[in-house]
Amino acid sequence: MTKKFLPPSEEPSGSEEPASNDGTSPLSDEFTGEFSNPVKFPITDVLDLHTVSPRDAEAVVEEYLHECYRLELTAIRIIHGRGIGVQRVMVRKVLERTEFVVSFGDAPMEAGGWGATIVTLRRR
Repeated sequence: MTKKFLPPSEEPSGSEEPASNDGTSPLSDEFTGEFSNPVKFPITDVLDLHTVSPRDAEAVVEEYLHECYRLELTAIRIIHGRGIGVQRVMVRKVLERTEFVVSFGDAPMEAGGWGATIVTLRRR
């Protein structure tokens, strides 16, 4: 999956050290407008899709579910927001076709209500 981002408003002066390309930085050694390495972040029991581009959201949810399953997390929450329901529908379609999903439904009001989905995963 390739992520695009907006270039900084100022060009690098060249005096800074180049970003490491060892997987710790999402930037390549040469500015291309794309990430050359996957963006890594810790997997917790909550995924907030507000920070994910809508075009990438489905792939992110699928990968998140597989990582949660691999890590043996069994109760997770996916925050998709209330909006007009497009993200909610997409999340639930992914959940319906994922074999290790046991159940899912709206989160309790104090955990996001219909703006979040609570998911139960099967143990490995």
